Amino acid sequence: MLIATWNVNSLNARMPRVEEWLADVQPDVLCLQETKMSDAQFPGMDFQRLGYDSVHHGQGRWNGVAILSKVGIDDVVAGFDDGEDPDEDARVLWATCGGIRIGTVYVPNGREVGADHYHYKLAWLGRLRAHLDAHHSPDELVVLLGDWNIAPTDQDVWSPAAFEGSTHVTPEERAALANVTDWGLVDTLRRRYPEDGIFSYWDYRNGDFHKKRGMRIDYLLSSAALAERATVDLIDRNARKGSKPSDHTPVLAVYDVDAA
Repeated sequence: MLIATWNVNSLNARMPRVEEWLADVQPDVLCLQETKMSDAQFPGMDFQRLGYDSVHHGQGRWNGVAILSKVGIDDVVAGFDDGEDPDEDARVLWATCGGIRIGTVYVPNGREVGADHYHYKLAWLGRLRAHLDAHHSPDELVVLLGDWNIAPTDQDVWSPAAFEGSTHVTPEERAALANVTDWGLVDTLRRRYPEDGIFSYWDYRNGDFHKKRGMRIDYLLSSAALAERATVDLIDRNARKGSKPSDHTPVLAVYDVDAA
C-alpha cells in the first residue's frame, strides 16, 4: 500500500498540482495538510471522480487536514478524543484505510520561542500522545504522518546555526516530539537513509530550494508493527519544482500489508 503526505499550503491554490500528482503517482492514500478550506469548500466530488473517497476537517482560511483513499475510509475521528475540550484548530484527522489506522497531522508552527502559540504547540503534542495511549497500541498497524513543524535533529536542517534561537529546533519541541515517538513510532525514511541533505520543505524566499537550504519537517511515523512492513521510503522533490508549487513536497512510504 502506497501512503503519502503533503502539506499543500492552500488546496484552492494547489488543486491542479494535486490532481496531476495523483494521476501520475496513484497513491492508495494521500493525506493533506494546510488545505485552508472549510468542509463545505472541500472538493470531495472532484477527488471522487479521480477514484478517491475523502474526508476533511477544516476551518476556512487556516489549517485544515484531509485523507484521500482508494482503499476505503472508516472510523473517522476529527481532532483529539482525549476527554478534553475540542482543539480550536483543525489540525488532526483519523481514519482507517485498508486496515491501517491513519492520523494526518498539522502540528502548530510555534511562531516564536516562548510565545503562547509555542506553548500551545508543546501541549498539542502532549494531547497527541494521550490520544495514542488511550486508543491504540504499537502492535497495531498505525501511521501518523504530516507536517510536524519540527526538525527531529540538527541533521534535518541545512544549517543548525541558521536556526539558532528559532522554533522547529528547540530542545523542548524535540522532547515533545520524542514523547510522541516513544509511544512506539518509527521514522522509517530516516532509518533507511541516515545521510545528510534530505529535506521536505524549502522556504519560497531567496531561492532556498535551488540552494538546497531546506528542512525535513514532513514525515511518516509508523507503529513498530507497521514499520516492519515498510519496503520503500521516498521524498518527491520533483513536486517542489515547476509552476506554483507548495513550499513542501510529498513524502511517501510503501507498506507490504500482506506480510505475515
